[in-house]
Amino acid sequence: MIKNPVLKGFNPDPSICHVGTDYYIATSTFEWFPGVQIHHSKDLVNWHLIAHPLNRTSLLDMKGNPNSGGIWAPDLSYHDGKFWLIYTDVKVTDGMWKDCHNYLTTCESIDGIWSDPITLNGSGFDASLFHDDDGKKYLVNMYWDQRTYNHNFYGIVLQEYSDEKKELIGKPKIIYKGTDIKYTEGPHLYHIKDYYYLLTAEGGTTYEHSETVARSKSLTGPYEIDPEYPLLTSWHKPKNPLQKCGHASLVHTHTDEWYLAHLVGRPLPVINQPMLEQRGYCPLGRETSLQKIEWVDGWPRVVGGKQGSIEVEAPKIPEVKWEKSYKEKDDFDSQTLNINFQSLRIPLTEDIASLKAKKGNLRLYGKESLTSTFVQAFVARRWQSFNFDASTSVAFNPDTFQQAAGLTCYYNTENWSTIQVTWNETKGRIIDIVSCDNLHFDMPLKNNTIPIPSTVEYVHFKVEVRTDIYEYFYSFDGKTWSKIPITFESRKLSDDYVQGGGFFTGAFVGINCIDITGSNKPADFDYFCYKEL
Repeated sequence: MIKNPVLKGFNPDPSICHVGTDYYIATSTFEWFPGVQIHHSKDLVNWHLIAHPLNRTSLLDMKGNPNSGGIWAPDLSYHDGKFWLIYTDVKVTDGMWKDCHNYLTTCESIDGIWSDPITLNGSGFDASLFHDDDGKKYLVNMYWDQRTYNHNFYGIVLQEYSDEKKELIGKPKIIYKGTDIKYTEGPHLYHIKDYYYLLTAEGGTTYEHSETVARSKSLTGPYEIDPEYPLLTSWHKPKNPLQKCGHASLVHTHTDEWYLAHLVGRPLPVINQPMLEQRGYCPLGRETSLQKIEWVDGWPRVVGGKQGSIEVEAPKIPEVKWEKSYKEKDDFDSQTLNINFQSLRIPLTEDIASLKAKKGNLRLYGKESLTSTFVQAFVARRWQSFNFDASTSVAFNPDTFQQAAGLTCYYNTENWSTIQVTWNETKGRIIDIVSCDNLHFDMPLKNNTIPIPSTVEYVHFKVEVRTDIYEYFYSFDGKTWSKIPITFESRKLSDDYVQGGGFFTGAFVGINCIDITGSNKPADFDYFCYKEL
């Protein structure tokens, strides 16, 4: 039995493909580096993270990218003996324009070194590559209309790609304008028997989200809309545990079965509020689920209903389980960071983060603040459960209040909280808390900051996340914990809360070091622990 979501915590816009008996899903990473997450499965039930293909700046340079810019909706396919990855780097997210660049990179192995990128176009985002039966290849993407008197989502554009010339050729053609749901994006093309099927996401990527299907006997259309559209949506089922259902891709298994990978959101419980006014907040971000597909009169249908199900019949494949891709306690004894860690916008070069500077520690050299979109010394991982503990210990000797290092819960540069070691003119080294709530800053301990004994080298920090709240703790010996009497709301680290919506990531927890003096004061972190309850 498949139990959804199969990829928990901030893994949206899934693109699924398979090579023989191996199945892969690529998901969006937005401003987090390295770009694109790829998970692997043998049975569609059990998945493990195996690759971040965009792991160098020649493939992805996001320094200065806005919040929720960067990698939108990658497309992963396998053809001609290699993997093809299409990805969008979005540089401007607000206002009239969506300035973006679509690229292609390839690799013969899923976890190998991917080729330098080929620039394709910038007419819109959510690009994908279609390999037709005659050997030709085509790029499809949504087409952005910046004119203030039109709807921004103009339609789906198609253009041929020449692998020989490494460029798009011929003229682009709008092949589909979408349904009355609007916001037509996320196109994927499939040639199945007599028809070309075009799957698109519609309704925006919040609670009205959906997936629609159209078909044509000609690649360039006209495309007939599924008379029972949408194929998938949870908008009509406000009590369904899986909300925001949409942005999907199809896979035909080696056992001749069909499945749909799609994004979902799991909202926190709504208390004392009519459900239809506010369906809730999703701090885990948009996640990935799978639904079984059956074909009726030449149209795909979701088995169990178009709202999506938590439990789904698995394909007729023997189960293959994987070990966890991380240890609950990472002692930083490896020469490489665990695959679940990411940084913001830029790679962690040795002058930012080092596993060599002090054995058994991750050293972070103080960089810019948590509000910077350029150079942060911040290493973090996704919240993947509504209930977990995360902890660390840090040795840090600041000599000014402009230096700080600690444990951070983070959504974007405008929404986060942190417990940190910093400095005070009268107390010396202290523990303090800083929060940022839609760019409203607070230091709630005020004059009650906690002095650190001079005999203490490593200060231990912990956060306990309990569904709708989270709280910070500290310890001077790693055994006896003291709670900071301040409660934070989990909902404030969600797409749905940030400036009223329009952002696309999810909550992270991690460690950071700040030094705005420019002297790069280092902090040594002895471990990082993430334990789901």
